[in-house]
Amino acid sequence: MLGKKLVTAQKRGETRALCLGLGMVTCSMMMYFFIGITIVPFYTKSIWTAETVCKLLKANIKDKVLCPNSEGTEDEDIFPYPCLQVWVNLTASGQEVMLYHTEDTLERNPKCSYVPGKSENSKEVKAQIEKIASNFKKYQTFPCYYDPGGKQNNVILSRLYPPKGLLFAFLWPTLMFTGGCLIIVLVKISQYFSVLSAWQ
Repeated sequence: MLGKKLVTAQKRGETRALCLGLGMVTCSMMMYFFIGITIVPFYTKSIWTAETVCKLLKANIKDKVLCPNSEGTEDEDIFPYPCLQVWVNLTASGQEVMLYHTEDTLERNPKCSYVPGKSENSKEVKAQIEKIASNFKKYQTFPCYYDPGGKQNNVILSRLYPPKGLLFAFLWPTLMFTGGCLIIVLVKISQYFSVLSAWQ
């Protein structure tokens, strides 16, 4: 009687462990799919792949502009903000080019180097942009990214999805997938030895 209860409990435990392993594998595959349709296209689309050193030439804050000014933009997303323009000397080619914060900044407003997040407080936005300009003037040289193919003459300060960020995004689903497969394999090995022991 006790043996039957132990066998039943063992089977229930194996079933739960197997479901857990399959669930982990399924979740990891869904995460892979999500990363593949969201992050990977932005990473492959970026042409600013080569890193170099930029030297500041000038950082000016011009009159307020509207952001953004692209097609498909809702009126509620348009707001005025001071336009920061940063010009740098690209050490890789010696050219005088305009610096943008990220790839997204160039798409949202090519006239300005930085596009702030929407805020109802215009004083905070102005103070934030002035702080960024002062930081550029404080640190005259800094790493930046340029297009080695020469399609874009401008440079960006940081990539939205650098290689390290992409690897980090794939790290968690990979660990989950490995853990799920390991659980399934251990359950199958346990079942095999159970059947082998019962047959003997």
